[in-house]
Amino acid sequence: MSTVISILQFLLNTLGSLYLLAICLRFLMQLARADFYNPLSQLVVKLTNPLLLPLRKIIPGLWGVDMASVVLALLFHTLMVELMILVQHGVLYMPFAVLYWALIGTVLFVSHIYLILFFVVMIASFVAPYSSNPALVLCYQIVEPVLAPFRKIIPPAGGFDFSMLFAGLVIMVVRMALQGIAASSGVPLGMLLGF
Repeated sequence: MSTVISILQFLLNTLGSLYLLAICLRFLMQLARADFYNPLSQLVVKLTNPLLLPLRKIIPGLWGVDMASVVLALLFHTLMVELMILVQHGVLYMPFAVLYWALIGTVLFVSHIYLILFFVVMIASFVAPYSSNPALVLCYQIVEPVLAPFRKIIPPAGGFDFSMLFAGLVIMVVRMALQGIAASSGVPLGMLLGF
């Protein structure tokens, strides 16, 4: 029986993480004003539209931020955590506690996306600096708004851009702080998507 539970949790975590990735990328693309005609952008849009478009009728944008994507990410993460708890323990947990866990988990998930994109962009800048690959173009577009403030403080020197290093350090510090808050408040990180 424990093998079946492990398989179910693995499937829920993997498939849920992939869909949460699509939702978060949709939010980050909109935030970065990325090219929505990029083939990967179109894939993300097609995957998220069935759940996002009905929410947009209820939840308006705020200061140019797609709040419907934020709400969808939190609700989806909450639902997936509840399902994983139900599979493991056979009961549902308090929804407000799970929503709090999902909030922390979603912020950690987005920070993880940024770290991965930083790594991809950094490697691509050495291997294929002038590539017009749609995936690389989208990665550059998503990370640029995060890196721009760091470039103002630390401009490129000698052909090297250190903004990604310092942005990554800030994100890692935020992640460590959030993981500390999560641990002190009893958030089961193993039940969150992407962990």
